[in-house]
Amino acid sequence: MSLLACGALLALAACGSSTGTPTPASTVTERADVVADKGAVPTPEVEPVWPLTGVAGQPDPRPAIAVKIENTSAARPQAGLDQADVVWETIVEFEVSRFVAVFQSQVPGEVGPIRSVRPMDPLIVSPLGGMLVYSGGQPGILALANAAGVQIVSHDAGAPGMYRSKERKAPHNVYGNPAEWWANAEAGRTAPGQQFAFARSAEQASAVTGGTPAGTLDLRLSGQSNPVWAWDAASGTWLRSEGGTPATAASGARLSAVNVVSITAGHPNTEFGAQGGAPVPTYDLVGSGDAVLATGGKTLPVRWQKDAQEQPMRLFLPDGSEATLAPGNTWVELVPAGTGTLTVS
Repeated sequence: MSLLACGALLALAACGSSTGTPTPASTVTERADVVADKGAVPTPEVEPVWPLTGVAGQPDPRPAIAVKIENTSAARPQAGLDQADVVWETIVEFEVSRFVAVFQSQVPGEVGPIRSVRPMDPLIVSPLGGMLVYSGGQPGILALANAAGVQIVSHDAGAPGMYRSKERKAPHNVYGNPAEWWANAEAGRTAPGQQFAFARSAEQASAVTGGTPAGTLDLRLSGQSNPVWAWDAASGTWLRSEGGTPATAASGARLSAVNVVSITAGHPNTEFGAQGGAPVPTYDLVGSGDAVLATGGKTLPVRWQKDAQEQPMRLFLPDGSEATLAPGNTWVELVPAGTGTLTVS
């Protein structure tokens, strides 16, 4: 796998000087009075942010909704992807790419096409503690989903807000309404905790301050999946293509990301089989490994770490401190170790 080497981190040293001018007594007295009145130094107010994007605002307490979305030529353009807070791209059987799109800060009118659950999905959605939306799945894999600590919203089980579109043929025609899913959220389902860490501004994000300039992220996830991200300075985002074809949502919006996180992890087969006995893979996401963080037209090698299924994945710099993303949406590319590659240019 080809990774971009890490740029040297810049060490900034602050310096001060003394003018020799004495501080007016009135100022000292006034400050002493303030401290005496309050009894302690006041804690600065921190502006609230949406947990999955780090964008400032007044976050809604609704739970996160993770939706299984197909990514074949028959499924494109998909509905709602341009409004997801986070999208995880995985490789399933037959080397096909499939998405786990997570919604919380925005409410798309329609999402789909929705497909079946896979063994890696509980590892991705369990830390959110919200809702998992899918259409179908094998009994053993359904059991894994039911044990993930999330609310199941299944088309096969007759969940509200899911329907078949007349504009597409089965199985590429299951769609859903997130507003209706939220209206049927179980009591106690609430907003997730922060997953990745965010800087207060794009200029303070780890890749921006310590990364190396890059224009293209060319990922070879499998023989059938070649997502390419190109930096667009005008929009301040990475623009997605499927190979050489620009990727768009059903709304016509170009699919883009403020942050692209490339995670390299084991991609073993499971005991589950697909049509013709093809093995169904998963990912080794509990543990740690190499990753590349792309933000602001720069990339930075980092390490990923996930301590348990229910724990969020975190990103760390070489010095052990947590890497920060820029406020905005994020796409996570799960690169199969040993077979997948990332080329940065």
